[in-house]
Amino acid sequence: MPSSPQEGSVPSVNSIVVPYESGAGPAPLVPPDVAERWRAVDRTAHAPHLVAVPGDGEEWAGAALVTARPGTAYLKIVDAVGDVPAVVAAVVAHARERGLVQLKWEGWTVTPQEAAAAGFAPLDAPLSQSEGAAGPATGYVRWLNDDAVTAFGDDGVTAPAYDAVTVPPYYGQTTHFSCGAVTALVAQVHAGVLPREALDRRAELTLWRDATNFMACEPVGLGVALRRSRPSSEVTVHLDTDRPVMLGHLSPGDQEWRALLQQVSRTEAERVGVPVDPGHLPMSAVREAIGRREHVLLLLSLAAMQGFEVPHWVLCHGAVPGAVVIDDPWANGATGDTWVDAHLLPVPDASLDAMSTMEPGGFRGAVTMRSAHE
Repeated sequence: MPSSPQEGSVPSVNSIVVPYESGAGPAPLVPPDVAERWRAVDRTAHAPHLVAVPGDGEEWAGAALVTARPGTAYLKIVDAVGDVPAVVAAVVAHARERGLVQLKWEGWTVTPQEAAAAGFAPLDAPLSQSEGAAGPATGYVRWLNDDAVTAFGDDGVTAPAYDAVTVPPYYGQTTHFSCGAVTALVAQVHAGVLPREALDRRAELTLWRDATNFMACEPVGLGVALRRSRPSSEVTVHLDTDRPVMLGHLSPGDQEWRALLQQVSRTEAERVGVPVDPGHLPMSAVREAIGRREHVLLLLSLAAMQGFEVPHWVLCHGAVPGAVVIDDPWANGATGDTWVDAHLLPVPDASLDAMSTMEPGGFRGAVTMRSAHE
């Protein structure tokens, strides 16, 4: 897992890396509106640190506020100030030193021309953003290795980087409970079987209503709803437990009737021809599914990335050496997390394996989807 920044650590270029403390920083370099954005939220959970380049004497020539979700393989530049090209070069060296695969850059202050000059590609604007997580209108991404990205595209399964074909649209869930429906819809749009303009709140809530176990979507019910909404798609549920799942936070009475609905979902899965694979789905099989141009809807816990034990659905749609690329329909605005973090998010295989090992009993829940293509 990537290491945390250490005060005084020096990457391979002439730079300085120090932890960021709210209200601290190179005051002469940072405009008031940027300083206000930096201290507006508590970013502590995302290991905020400053990557700076020295100037004359004791002054810094430039600096960037850098953060990242725990357990991931990227860094995000919130803003870069001062000598921006030198600062970004320092951040690239810092990320490479940590063995990371990707950099993001929030578009608060950077122009498209500045981002392109630094090797970053633009991200399409999100179709929606999670409630309370208002991010920038624009964002940028740079992959840090020259290896092929295994991804879903019409020219095969590899590309030197994500492009307009291989990138799914970003859609932030508009409720606290519709992550499963959103991942299923994004997978359909990405597969080319649902028009992009059809991905909206009406579609989100309609699919959630068909899949829900009140309020969350459990794996079998989600698989059945996905098959109903797209009968031509091959859908398989992977669930290595016979017990009802995602009910531990409920009272015994509320668990009982939801467990009954999960039994109904299994009966319906058999009726409509959705297989339920009782084997444990390893990360190697997730990669293999992506290589076969399948989408993997994966159930995981947000404990590692967000700090609280909540079951949550994400979409696995690509892979790079050492990490699986996911889209997370939810961002936690309270920590400075935005859609730029959640979109095209690389997670190391071992981290994703741990996140998706669910309690009780260490079960794994997933839904794989392969769509027919002409």
